[in-house]
Amino acid sequence: MDFDLSPLVISMRIAVVSTLITFFLGIICARAVYGMKRFRYLADGILSLPLVMPPTVVGFLLLILCGRNSALGRVLVSIGMDVVFTWQGAVIAAVVVSFPIMYRTTLGAFEQMDTDLIDAARTIGFGEAAIFFKVWIPLSWSGIAAATSLTFARALGEFGATIMIAGNIPGKTRTMSVAVYSAMQSGNRELAYQWVIVILLISLCTLILMNYMNSRQYSRDDRIYRVKKKIGASPGERTDHD
Repeated sequence: MDFDLSPLVISMRIAVVSTLITFFLGIICARAVYGMKRFRYLADGILSLPLVMPPTVVGFLLLILCGRNSALGRVLVSIGMDVVFTWQGAVIAAVVVSFPIMYRTTLGAFEQMDTDLIDAARTIGFGEAAIFFKVWIPLSWSGIAAATSLTFARALGEFGATIMIAGNIPGKTRTMSVAVYSAMQSGNRELAYQWVIVILLISLCTLILMNYMNSRQYSRDDRIYRVKKKIGASPGERTDHD
């Protein structure tokens, strides 16, 4: 029997799309929470909640929220966006489960920034949008890149929330993790081992790529030097090089 590659294709498709969504959502939310003076701990707790909840519970809540009997579900169906038992539902599950990784890691990177550079950019006359893209992002890029890699790996291996909202439909919503579960349920250990090996190899390659990218990043002092040049502040001297 030929080895069915559809779970690999479906998993990669879901992981790529969900990572793109989570990338922007995570950065936006991290920036918003960083600037909060009131209710920051509450907002942080809500955004981080999927990190500590069992994935099956997350999937159950998504199923209730997006199901056809819910208000949101009826709206989605009316515009042709039924997400239950579709790959789009699997994307939503992957986004919700992996989002806290992107958000918290990015927020941690923001908190390690040199705020003097932000103040210097404001003094020079840069707007908040320009400061965000020319100061925040460059100074935090290594943390953002690491967060993106971990988010992709988490989305790729998602199981609990996916099977709750997207189900286990061969060629449509059966991801690699679900394929392992199905193979074990049917007693096909050989197929389960094959998918486990594929998942392990992809996950390992993702982590190796993340470590390689981090090793190629400019040092902290070099990033500060480049940001100072970009905003027109006195760059001073480089004290560290790759």
